[in-house]
Amino acid sequence: MNLRAAGLAAVLAFGVASIGWAQAPPPLAGQRGQSAAPAQNNAGAAQAAAPANLPATPVVSPLAAISAEVKSPGTMFPALFSMPKGDDFDHFGYEAHEYFVTGTANGQPYETRIVIRKPKDDRRYSGLILAESMHPSGNAWMFHFTHRYTMDSGHIGVEIVTSGLPLFLDHNEARYKRMKVEPAQVNEIIAQVGALLKSKDASNPLRALPTRKMVLGGTSASAAALVRYLPAHMVYRLADMKPIYDGFLPTSTAAEIQKVDVPMIEVPTMTEVGSGQLVVRQDGDAPSDQFRVYELAGIAHLDTRDVEPFRPNPCANPISLHPIGTGFSLALSYLLQWVDKGQAPPHAARILVDRDMTNDGSMMALDEHGNARGGVPSVYVNVPVAQYAVRNEAAKPYPSNLHPWADRGEAGVQALCRLTAYQRDFTRDQLATLYGTKAAYRAKVAESFDALSRAGWVLPVYKDVVLADADKVEF
Repeated sequence: MNLRAAGLAAVLAFGVASIGWAQAPPPLAGQRGQSAAPAQNNAGAAQAAAPANLPATPVVSPLAAISAEVKSPGTMFPALFSMPKGDDFDHFGYEAHEYFVTGTANGQPYETRIVIRKPKDDRRYSGLILAESMHPSGNAWMFHFTHRYTMDSGHIGVEIVTSGLPLFLDHNEARYKRMKVEPAQVNEIIAQVGALLKSKDASNPLRALPTRKMVLGGTSASAAALVRYLPAHMVYRLADMKPIYDGFLPTSTAAEIQKVDVPMIEVPTMTEVGSGQLVVRQDGDAPSDQFRVYELAGIAHLDTRDVEPFRPNPCANPISLHPIGTGFSLALSYLLQWVDKGQAPPHAARILVDRDMTNDGSMMALDEHGNARGGVPSVYVNVPVAQYAVRNEAAKPYPSNLHPWADRGEAGVQALCRLTAYQRDFTRDQLATLYGTKAAYRAKVAESFDALSRAGWVLPVYKDVVLADADKVEF
């Protein structure tokens, strides 16, 4: 097994274990019975950040430093999976630039990389940045999942590498051998890179652009990195003592997150809710609060629509094709409006929970079609042609020609599938009973999309995606 496969296997172990931790964030070394182990250089996927001392009072964060853009030797470590053809960088006029960043954190030097994904034409830049700590499996999942909305809007995506360094050596050791990050340095690195990108420092590649606000996102393991960063957010500040990050977007998580001084939207999926992980509201329902929970009906912890390794399908049930980007992008859009314009987003209904697993095998309350009740409204649930359910299981036997990312033995495939949803399409007789004709069904889809768009529960940029899916349904 190569380094990338080994790292990815560790990530899946982390993801499954984190489901069992319910509302609590992943434990640090030395807590909850874990043995404290010394930090390892170039620590791989899923290693929790080691405890680091924080200042007792807020301080100005040092700036990371960038020497030059990295263009050689060899090729840049790529995004783990490509975006759909025709819905990618070329389509939206985007480009990616890689930089090495250096500094001192936890009393020791570090060197890592950031990737800036931006419009080729600076005039298209919105002034808003989505930053994320790279998921230890090697992808900037938040940019990947929200790419259609993010690039259509002209937002910049910034990927900060704080884990998964063996993947880079596996890809191109000559290019990346200088990278060095210790787990106890992660929080300061996130702060220092953010502070640099908001500064007028000569090494800031965005210094000439009119950046207004920057939020930090994360999903699953990178959401755990975000949660661990929050105490540091309260003490590491810009030169004017304002926050470095103006908002936070943890997704595919139900961690009990500490209250901070900027807006936050937490986005659990059916995987978390179906496992009994229920986020406790921080501030109640007061109009002035700074916290929202957007639980996504129809969507699972791990996407199977636009992630290549699910062809062929390693799971026992058909993979879900519900687009995860519709929910994540909605939350990102609301968070950016909140931090940039002061427009507080609406509260969303929670997914209903009946805790009765005897009849349907789910903690969630299900409708007559087997879909979750409540949560952020979805055209796919409101005008259904399938049941979207969690969790999937590994096929027995699973295909022998799996994508290398998914081919990790029986236990690994099982872990992978249990983080996903499955889709059971209705029969043609069921469709005819529900809608009569395909034309009538498609009209209901368009009507539902327009109604949800007016109500603020789906972004217009996804209309052609939803209607294209409707066109594929066979009556």
